[in-house]
Amino acid sequence: LFLTHQYNHSYTKTMKTAISIPDPIFQAADSLANRLGVSRCEFYSKAIEAFIEQNKNRDVTARLNQVFASESNSLGDDYYNLQRQSLNREEW
Repeated sequence: LFLTHQYNHSYTKTMKTAISIPDPIFQAADSLANRLGVSRCEFYSKAIEAFIEQNKNRDVTARLNQVFASESNSLGDDYYNLQRQSLNREEW
């Protein structure tokens, strides 16, 4: 069989996959999907999407925490005094 570049490799923009989920989690997810009126596919897609969004900056935050862990977060007396003096002149 000769396949050309004209073959439609992506008739769908989704990926089918098989995963193992403990029965209690599957049952709870299935029940919630039914109550929400969404398909399992949509439910799991949204759950994974939310998990990715929630954790996307995790590495960045950890790296920033490492960088600033050894740094002082104090401005020093001179900067503190300048900041305090400028706040006294502000009208609120």
